[in-house]
This record gives sequence, structure tokens and C-alpha cells, in this order.
Amino acid sequence: MTKSLKDMSLEELWGLFPIFLTEHRAEWDKWYVDERNFLLKHLPNERILRINHAGSTSIPNIWAKPIVDIYLEVQTADDAKIISDLIKQNGYTCMAEVPRFHRIDFNKGYTIHGFANRVFHLHLRLVGDNSELYFRDYLIDHPEIAKQYESLKMKLWKQFENNRDAYTNYKGEFISKYTALAKSFYLNRYSN
Repeated sequence: MTKSLKDMSLEELWGLFPIFLTEHRAEWDKWYVDERNFLLKHLPNERILRINHAGSTSIPNIWAKPIVDIYLEVQTADDAKIISDLIKQNGYTCMAEVPRFHRIDFNKGYTIHGFANRVFHLHLRLVGDNSELYFRDYLIDHPEIAKQYESLKMKLWKQFENNRDAYTNYKGEFISKYTALAKSFYLNRYSN
């Protein structure tokens, strides 16, 4: 009998869902638009401040994990609670939650047989918790930096194919550096 995902160890999950990168695919933008429309159909729009495609799949011409990151910002903790419950009712699984910061991460497209055809990470955040959008914008506007990020990811890929935490941690310094530059470059682009 096959274990359910919630009964698998972290090592088993990393083995079933390894890090892998592919060339940029134009279809990722369509995946985002389709999923955005799905979410807007099933969630109370008046509670959503902003919804965006982020992560490497939103940056043209770089290799990425074929997982579309969606950042959904809400105004209040109450909004986050209501939206979180509805997200779970509409096919997403909670991956991680940091209640102190009202950060909740969900996934969709992870099955007991591996990745589905379309895979999403949805990041529910309170207004202002949007560093990822600054980082995305900076890489889009600075393709040479985007290529440096791609090179770093390619280097880390095989080394940490079955260790998502290490893969993410080793990208941290690069991401922090360029997020800080982006925030000074774009000033209050995402402030409300």
C-alpha cells in the first residue's frame, strides 16, 4: 500500500519531488493566468489586495523549476484566515505556516505518484510582505543578474536535488542582496 503524502518523511518527499530545472516555458504565464482566474472565482475578491506571478517561472529566459509561484496579499489577519480556509477547500494543501507573521504557503499538484502536469506554490501574505515581488522585478529589469541567478541555481541543482531546504538556503545570500537593491531601486512600488 502506498503511503499518503502526510505520512511520508521529509526524505521520502524530497525523493518523490526532487529539484529539477527546465528551460523557460511560455506556458507558465498561461498556467498563472488560469490559476489566478480559478482563485478569483473561488475566493472573496474584496479580501484580496494583490495577486501576482512570482518566482523564477515569472522571469523570462531563465531555467526554473516548473512550479508556478503565486503571491496573494491580503490586508488583515482575519482576511488571511478566511482566504486560507477557502484555499484549502479548493485543492491546495498547506505546506508551511508561520502564524507570527501570518505567512502561509500552500501547494497544488503534488500527488503520491510525483508531480502533476501543473504545479503551484501559493504564498499567502499580509500587505507589505512582498520582497519576492521586488526581487522578481529587479531580475526582469536586469537580465544579466537574472542569468547570474540562473547560473547559481544550475550549480546547486544536482548538488541538492533531494534537499529543498539546502537548495533554498544556498540561494539566500544572492536573493537577499538583490532584494535589498530592488527595494532601494523601486522605493515603495508595492506600498499601499
